[in-house]
Amino acid sequence: MSQAYSIVDLTQVPPVPCPCGQSRRAFVTPDNPVATLHMVDISTDARTHYHKKLTEIYYILETDGEAFMELDGALHPVKPMTTILIKPGCRHRAVGKMKILNMPVPAFDPHDEWFD
Repeated sequence: MSQAYSIVDLTQVPPVPCPCGQSRRAFVTPDNPVATLHMVDISTDARTHYHKKLTEIYYILETDGEAFMELDGALHPVKPMTTILIKPGCRHRAVGKMKILNMPVPAFDPHDEWFD
């Protein structure tokens, strides 16, 4: 019988490159189709992208100066404690340095990152 829970220390997960900078991804396993959690260090040169299937919830942990989310071409200021729901098809990117938690639903699929 498998466990009905999973614990991940994100400080122990090696970061991987992503369109926004570097991401530490928890619960990305073949047996978990539900949701994943990513701690992302966003660089100032995040790349605009979108997803066809994923909905993402961003939770801003910290910013280094002014920070914005660009959502379908419009800039929105963000600060710690800001949350954003990004639906499939929304072109998005972070502008400015920040650290976020990102929860993709369903679970993250690296083949569902699209660029214009």
